[in-house]
Formats: sequence, structure tokens, C-alpha cells
Amino acid sequence: MLKKLICLFLAAGFVFVLIGTTAAFEQGNERKGKYIFRKNCRSCHQEGKSAEPLNPVSKTQAQWERAFQRYERLECADEWESLSETDRTDILTYLYNHAYDSPSPATCE
Repeated sequence: MLKKLICLFLAAGFVFVLIGTTAAFEQGNERKGKYIFRKNCRSCHQEGKSAEPLNPVSKTQAQWERAFQRYERLECADEWESLSETDRTDILTYLYNHAYDSPSPATCE
């Protein structure tokens, strides 16, 4: 009986861990995210423009996630609000997948 309870708790724990890691970061469309980033963000986030230069390797994956979780504090929060949740998820997916510490960091800006 004790072995069955232990197995049941371990199985339930495994299920909760799997659900938690899946829900932690919803993947979007990376190609669409790259397009939206270049169209909407690069105009200001380049050398010599109004905002700090940014590209995917400017931050680690964790830093990109934090930036997207608290985008309201950014100077360009109004522009962020004009994007749909799907568009923001797509941009995060592009930046996250090519971040400095990702398996495939971006090689060009």
C-alpha cells in the first residue's frame, strides 16, 4: 500500500512539473516575430537612434522573458500596448530563441 501511494505521489509530481514547464513560456511564431521586431522595434533600437540598440544577443533568455513580463515600465510601452498579445509572443519567441545564451544565438543584427 505504501509503495502505491509513493508511486502515485511521484507520478502526480511529474505531471505538475511537466505542466509547469510547458506553461512557463508559450512559444509563438519565430519568423513572424522576427518580421514584427524589424518592422516595429528596429526603427528606434539601432545605433544612433532614440533608444538603446537591441538585437537578440543583447540579452540572455531569462532577461528577455523578464523584459516582456514587465514591458509596462519601458519607454515604448504605448507601442507595446498597440501590439496584440500574439505579436508580443511572436517577438519574444524570436528574441528568446536567438538570445546570447540560446543554443542558436543570432549571428547578425
